Amino acid sequence: MENNLVRDDEAVSPVIATVLLLAITVMLSSMVFVMIQGAINSVEKSEPDLTVSVKGLSNGFHVVRITSLDQALDPARLEFQIYDTNNLNAMKHTGFVDDPEIYGAVGNNVSFHDRDAGYSVTQGDYFVIDSEAIGAKGGTWSMKLIDQSSGVLLFDVTLVLIED
Repeated sequence: MENNLVRDDEAVSPVIATVLLLAITVMLSSMVFVMIQGAINSVEKSEPDLTVSVKGLSNGFHVVRITSLDQALDPARLEFQIYDTNNLNAMKHTGFVDDPEIYGAVGNNVSFHDRDAGYSVTQGDYFVIDSEAIGAKGGTWSMKLIDQSSGVLLFDVTLVLIED
């Protein structure tokens, strides 16, 4: 009995090998492009443009409302400071917006209210400050908000109470 087997040493035809190499090259170059594009976009992020309004109430509270903001901000990166501008050595009230004692809290000395409940700081959100409780009723007190990720001062406003 004679074996008439034809032996084929080639596993893939040269045309298929060329197409596969081109597809791998295109896929790798697109992945590199996407990674570089993401790095460029994160560097080019602009500073937030933010405006606030401050309302002092006769009951000793202040409401600091964000009236315009061009981008959503991470509450974990935002630090607030409430301080006496006439006595910089006096006790300050500081913290981060995402602190459970601040974020969404009711009845605390300082609280932040996220109107859209999206766990971000956006237009329409507001702070409520019990100025009497923190000792800010007398003197000239201010509040500032700092974006710690970029080191940008977002606002620095004076808290003026309405006297009865």
